[in-house]
Amino acid sequence: MAERYVGIDLNDKHAMISHYAKGMSEPGTFSMVTGSEVYQIPVCISRKAETGQWIYGEEAKRHAKEQKGACVDGLLKKALASEEVELDGSVYGASELLFLFIKKLLGFVSQGGGEIWPDKLVIAVENMNPEHRKLFGFFAEWLKIPSERLLLFDYRESFYYYALSQAAELCLHDAALYYYTTGKLFCLVLSHDRKTKPQIVTIEETHYEAMLKEKDEEFAKIVEHSLSGKIISSIYLIGDGFDGEWMKKSLSVICRGRRAFMGKNLFSKGACYGAAVKSDHADWDYVYMGDNELKINISLKLENQEKTEFFSLITAGENWYEAHGECEVILIGTPVIDFWFQAPRSKEAVVRSLELGDMPEREDKTTRLRITAKPVAVDRIKLSIMDMGFGEIAKSSEKVWEYTIAI
Repeated sequence: MAERYVGIDLNDKHAMISHYAKGMSEPGTFSMVTGSEVYQIPVCISRKAETGQWIYGEEAKRHAKEQKGACVDGLLKKALASEEVELDGSVYGASELLFLFIKKLLGFVSQGGGEIWPDKLVIAVENMNPEHRKLFGFFAEWLKIPSERLLLFDYRESFYYYALSQAAELCLHDAALYYYTTGKLFCLVLSHDRKTKPQIVTIEETHYEAMLKEKDEEFAKIVEHSLSGKIISSIYLIGDGFDGEWMKKSLSVICRGRRAFMGKNLFSKGACYGAAVKSDHADWDYVYMGDNELKINISLKLENQEKTEFFSLITAGENWYEAHGECEVILIGTPVIDFWFQAPRSKEAVVRSLELGDMPEREDKTTRLRITAKPVAVDRIKLSIMDMGFGEIAKSSEKVWEYTIAI
């Protein structure tokens, strides 16, 4: 059975959920209205007093209006603030209601039967920070699912995976995305360096004031400004701010030698593509250098069957909160471990030598060490080295050497 990937675009007003499996030409997006392309699901939840049934989205809003009952909205913001809310005389944690809402969304996936939980779920929010990661970590515990099956993206990372999963002519050069919704307008320009292998990808983000009067004229100027001096193959217009037929002049500027697409579900689809890529790195020729991605490769220089080779502990482009490296080695010579730090675009490496003080004296090649590397921030790595001994020849001293290094 093909692995299933699910992406959820979640903000304080709406959610969208897409699904993808190998063999599909592109991810599909679920709609609460069969046969329609109404993908936005209001992030709210209510409860039918007569049956105790939980309902969500438009149904919850409609039920609250008709029955003059309560409907809790703004779930993401309330959950991040650890708020409690009252609903029909009972008090609930906002995070619990948000988790129940997400579980209801996952019900779309199991409509055809089978397990509700996909092989990989990606939740994408506009800006991913430690508070979001902590909240969704609780969600994984609440649903009793392995944390490695839950991935967390921001909108930039979802755009990265979406744009570079399109047909070759659409990502031949750079790509741009405009996100426009109530009171918010920003532009993302994705660039990839074709001289590196894998190609290093960066995203430039620019925020603009909300367009209030002559939207068409103002947006045309914004497009001219944001794309000046750039070669763009494709442009994506995302958000309900582009609804209606107000774009005339701006559309002619956008389509000047470029392909343009309009929609709302790019981030949930991009999350699906990202889940598939992270499950199979072999076919992906890019590495993304975003705000949460590590900028340095960390390696060990080893002797393996009389050959010198490098073992990668940490790879540039990994999300710092997901990255983890571990290996076991036999110590040769003095109790010093050399770590090689190298930026992807650089031919030079910086070597940091870490001394293992008070190492028990043993014969050469009779000390086994377990080395782990775990980022504690996007620019700091914690290195841990444990003395494992050497079977019956040498018992472990249980010593652990820990270093936190800025990168």
